[in-house]
Amino acid sequence: MSKPDNEHGFRKLPLSHNSADSQASALRLVLTLFPNWEKADGQIEFIRFKEGITNTLLKAVKRRPGSTDKEIDDEAVLIRAYGKGTDVLIDRERETQSHSLLCQRSLAPELLARFQNGLMYRFIRGQVCDSEDLTQERIWRGVARRLAEWHALLPVVAASEPTASNAVDFPSGSLLEPPSSRPSAAVINSITPSKLAPNVWTVIQKWIFALPTASELEKKRKNELQIELERTVAELGDLPSLGNNGLVFAHCDLLSGNVIVHPRESGAPPSVETISFIDYEYATPAPAAFDLANHFAEWGGFECNYGVLPTRSVRRAFIEEYIGCYASHTPLPSDMDRQSCADQLFKEVDAYRGVPGLYWGIWALIQATISQIDFDYASYAEIRLQEYWDWRAEGEGTREQVGKERPLRERRWAEE
Repeated sequence: MSKPDNEHGFRKLPLSHNSADSQASALRLVLTLFPNWEKADGQIEFIRFKEGITNTLLKAVKRRPGSTDKEIDDEAVLIRAYGKGTDVLIDRERETQSHSLLCQRSLAPELLARFQNGLMYRFIRGQVCDSEDLTQERIWRGVARRLAEWHALLPVVAASEPTASNAVDFPSGSLLEPPSSRPSAAVINSITPSKLAPNVWTVIQKWIFALPTASELEKKRKNELQIELERTVAELGDLPSLGNNGLVFAHCDLLSGNVIVHPRESGAPPSVETISFIDYEYATPAPAAFDLANHFAEWGGFECNYGVLPTRSVRRAFIEEYIGCYASHTPLPSDMDRQSCADQLFKEVDAYRGVPGLYWGIWALIQATISQIDFDYASYAEIRLQEYWDWRAEGEGTREQVGKERPLRERRWAEE
């Protein structure tokens, strides 16, 4: 491989991936990074992965004669090309910084290169989970341990240094489309003035600013969601919790496709699997309770199958596993032991259970206007936002007052 271009150890390639000519453009990327692959014996192959609903993900392998599958995988590289328009949603400079930070802590595969619309990094051997896998105890305990390592070992400050630009790009139709009207980072970050920025709250604020406003209905919804964000931050934003001023370095997108189960030796499955996480584009400082509540929501998959979400007893066991691992890496608050810490986090996760619906609902409203991927983002937005409204109705007692049946998600969450 050619020499890195910076102190972080990865190349910057003046190339891009073209989805209309995917294999040819991917080949150019690979041969620029690994010029020796061109003449060496063995075919270059590309494998397309379909997990996720945002980016294009390809695995490039060099099938050298006589190499084992493991040897081929150890040399393989992943090419992740960003979905069109997703810079509105994701700070790509921040993503690169996050990946580099994770590499330094041996919590991410080696970052090899950044090209104009994506990243290239080493392949992680293992089994990609599906949503059903997340419900298996040997897997969710492994997830709890790995998530605790993230939250305990990764410094929030290093993940929150400002990027070069303090402006935000917005999709066509936004009231803030003219450059003179685009909010600065200072305006976005004012949603949580006492917190390091960016953080999960400032990310949601940025997304709300970017919502389309071409119609009166869209304007009304945007204003409504702004009110709900401010209300939620006022209620939850300053709760005392783990980390630095209530924030940890969070993944914020722990769906099943981002959870990898490591290969194991032959024999009976272990009681707890070894797990790694991939895809760090949404990683940002956030309350630990948000990261956990968001992961629990992903047990239902993109289909939002609420009947398989973790019950109270499973959530408690997950959190106890998490706290046990967290405490082995960094001290707990001086006035709390492991059990009291687990009890407190359990309550916090319960308080946050509706926030992922707000987060992904707003995200999907934007995706519905910019994405070219074959996925019904508009319907998904309504489903996820309804989770938030149902949580609000349950907490305020308005659902019971009007005699409505408790929604399945809320019923499942309350089961012991």
